[in-house]
Amino acid sequence: MKKRIYLDHAATTYLDPRVKKAMEVFWLKEFGNPSSLYLEARKAKKAIEDSRKKIAELINAKPEEIIFTAGGTESDNLAIFGVANGVGKFASLKTDTKGNLTEAKLPSAKISGSPHIITTKFEHHAVLNSCKELEKRGFKVTYLDVGKEGIVKPKDVKKALRPETILVSIMFANNEIGTIQPIAEISKIVHEKNALFHTDACQAAGYLDLDVKKLGVDLMTVNGSKIYGPKGIGFLYAKKGVKLQPILFGGEQERKMRPGTENVPAIAGLARALEISQKNREKESRRVTVLRDYFIKRLVTEIPKTFLNGEPVQRLANNINVSILGVEGESVVLYLDEAGISCSTGSACTSASLEPSHVIMALAKPHEYGHGSLRFTLGRRNTKKDIDYVLKVLPPIIKKLRSISAVT
Repeated sequence: MKKRIYLDHAATTYLDPRVKKAMEVFWLKEFGNPSSLYLEARKAKKAIEDSRKKIAELINAKPEEIIFTAGGTESDNLAIFGVANGVGKFASLKTDTKGNLTEAKLPSAKISGSPHIITTKFEHHAVLNSCKELEKRGFKVTYLDVGKEGIVKPKDVKKALRPETILVSIMFANNEIGTIQPIAEISKIVHEKNALFHTDACQAAGYLDLDVKKLGVDLMTVNGSKIYGPKGIGFLYAKKGVKLQPILFGGEQERKMRPGTENVPAIAGLARALEISQKNREKESRRVTVLRDYFIKRLVTEIPKTFLNGEPVQRLANNINVSILGVEGESVVLYLDEAGISCSTGSACTSASLEPSHVIMALAKPHEYGHGSLRFTLGRRNTKKDIDYVLKVLPPIIKKLRSISAVT
């Protein structure tokens, strides 16, 4: 079997062997239910709390502000529905003299109309579809434009805020085009109007600083599968004082915010994966940025009618998203797969859809750009040799597909 070159790390990553080692003991020896009282259970409970403490240290939070979930989608849902479901149950928000949130109780007293939420047109579907569901329930939602470069303008957020705005949700870094948003600047604007601010940081976790105090966020989503950790695990940071309503009901786990027997191996793996990613993020970002820029330069110069999507500098170090006109992205992905190369046309969560990427469409590009988009996302094992091989294989594939395409 020919060697595989994996270039879809934004979809998921392999499990770091160091993470696997941290998990193994909780499958084989210390496998007790953390809610029980005997030795195996106490060891499992300690592992959870040690992991919670480690994650809190890594993002400059308090352990009690970390809620373990099944991943990014659940964390996004808990943030959005947890805030929305609390409307009418709480009284007000309070800030200190610097405008920092000190107490976050939902502002039923100030809402004269429907509760209002702000997000963007190119969020992950875990956020977009949650907001669409809330619209069905009577909430008002503003979907902000992101411009041709894929960067949210803080002034647009400020303009969209209303007295009845309860929540703003804007991702830290886009999952398809990798553009990095000015989260710290936006959070200050949001808090001036006494609304809560949530960011999905799933893609950012391996490359950007997750210090929640520097970012100024009230809620933040992170998952394990993007940072060489296990799948099916994530966490929601919820600042102390933010009052969430649970979206699942059952036992007492996670302070009643996320019932169900805890996945102890995955929690331990998540903490170890985040520790490794945050420790090495600056060094890895420098290494991968060189490969990214080399890849982009060759793509747009060696394949005619190829265009980079998203701001070229204010983007994740590992993200290359281009539109190659005159071809269908799905066809290119299949041909590359046959050549031993894994990449995608956009988010893995929507890869079964034949609709053009909603992210590319949010950049106000023609449909042809959406249909011809390709996403390559680099990882720890990728080298210049991998990129050179892709650039050897890809141009003939594009030439062949364009020769038989009806849209050339």
